[in-house]
Amino acid sequence: MSVTARLTVEEYLARDFPPKTQLIDGEVVLNEPTARHERIAFRIALLIQNWIDSGDGQGEAGLGIDWTVGDRDVFVPDAWWVPEEHRLARDAARGYTYPDLVVEVRSRSTWRYDTGIKQARYEQGGVRELWLVDTEADTVIVDRRSAPDASIFDDRLELGRGEALTSPLLPGCEIPLDDLFDR
Repeated sequence: MSVTARLTVEEYLARDFPPKTQLIDGEVVLNEPTARHERIAFRIALLIQNWIDSGDGQGEAGLGIDWTVGDRDVFVPDAWWVPEEHRLARDAARGYTYPDLVVEVRSRSTWRYDTGIKQARYEQGGVRELWLVDTEADTVIVDRRSAPDASIFDDRLELGRGEALTSPLLPGCEIPLDDLFDR
């Protein structure tokens, strides 16, 4: 679903669009996830949440919340994480900066955006790490910054079956990809 004219965030938020939409470069895009897509996104968020619960002050993770990140973008990452100092307010309706870690799981309707304009905006906006979970290839492409002050994603990994997804942002958190892709 898209609209003819490009909308601003203000116009988008003022309208009553159906659930599971996001605003990408002023275009309203309908997300049509499959059950497998949702199981994988949930599993990633759950494993990150388990890691958070294993210690104090390890931040916050979530699923499917709006992140208003420009005048023409309201992104809805499949899963996300922020460190303790970037936690959302208790009753926040949305985030207003980019999460530190973003997870996008392949969906027929949004993958071209996830690997295109959204990936570029995440990089420009300071996301520290982006996980692109390709459910067709059973791989995860990890784009990250080699240092907090790096201006671009300058470290790329491609992980597949038999490997585990880890991150320097989440020390000790490990996501076995065989388990993830068998969902």
